Amino acid sequence: MKLKTNINNLFEEAKLRKTYVKVCAPMVRYSKVQFRTLVKNYGVDLCFTPMILADSFCQNEKARLSEFSTTISDTPVIAQFAANNTNDFVDASTLLFPYIDGVDLNCGCPQRWAMKDGYGCALLSQPDIVHNIVRGVKNQLPNNFSMSVKIRILKDLRKTIDMCQQLEKCGVDFLTVHGRTPTQKSGDNVDKPALREVCASVQVPVIANGGVKSLEDADELFDATYCNGVMVASGILTNPALFSGAAQTPLDCVKMWMDLKDQNRDKITFLCYHHHLVFMLEKILTKSQKPVFNLLSTFDAVDNYLCENLSIPESINYNINLDEFLTCEFDNEVVLKHSSKCRRCGKSTYYCICQKYDCDAADGSFFTSFVEDDECDSYCNMFDEPA
Repeated sequence: MKLKTNINNLFEEAKLRKTYVKVCAPMVRYSKVQFRTLVKNYGVDLCFTPMILADSFCQNEKARLSEFSTTISDTPVIAQFAANNTNDFVDASTLLFPYIDGVDLNCGCPQRWAMKDGYGCALLSQPDIVHNIVRGVKNQLPNNFSMSVKIRILKDLRKTIDMCQQLEKCGVDFLTVHGRTPTQKSGDNVDKPALREVCASVQVPVIANGGVKSLEDADELFDATYCNGVMVASGILTNPALFSGAAQTPLDCVKMWMDLKDQNRDKITFLCYHHHLVFMLEKILTKSQKPVFNLLSTFDAVDNYLCENLSIPESINYNINLDEFLTCEFDNEVVLKHSSKCRRCGKSTYYCICQKYDCDAADGSFFTSFVEDDECDSYCNMFDEPA
């Protein structure tokens, strides 16, 4: 049986210790189980999977095999899905329920492809869909299974607070708030005063995200915002030992990554293994070494280069090791709902608007006053503004 964690207990325990939950962000291609295992050895309390497209996960067996893998001890872990309708999200959550501790709806991705298809930040202008997704999970799955939403702050802070308060009333267990607007770049300053106001506006835990490159940055974000958790993305790619206080990737961390690959080489692609090392060695390899390392093309070539050019330790101690991989068995009844796809609307024929009913026509009355507010016009149109 897969080990399980109650996510709410993580926040309660951190609060008792007067500290925060240390979180590894969902990162496409990079938040695989091997990396989740690695960072948990260096102080991470909670990990997310890469962002997974809910419709593809439901419809495609290859997507399920490539997008998610886990071990008996891979906990706590939350699966983050990108979805633009309730049915895809709830069904994807149901499929993964036996193997994860919660699900998260991505309302924070600002990339153009996501916005175009109604994912990520585009959902911030569709609060009725967000509401229905949250309620769908809460009605379908047990109460101790975590449901959360990741958003960005908006130019109108009042709208951000309204959204968070509405989500709290919907029943989310916690929120993750990125401290930049959808139109800001990754190098722009994080709005800590805005994050502090958001944290103070709700009773559910809030994870703050953005701009953290070191443990000192994480501590400062916690002190400045009174958040309940700090999430790190690019900073922890560059330094998986960030939450341990290391200024750069320690060589024992590099050795651990090599060992995790060796334990189940058939469970990790070369690109994943190599790309992680490119990030991890950014501050370690010299300017002349980097081009050589970046062109290496096999596991053995990479490992030989590391052993020849760095003082890699012969052995290390683990707090958490890569445990037995599980063969995930998915609910066949749910899978069958998505066995065919409508050519017109792109949805599963089981749900498609062309043949049966509009799967997005659920009651959104909870958000009616919010959506119909005249002031919401600028909020909903903010994505048309230039970056």
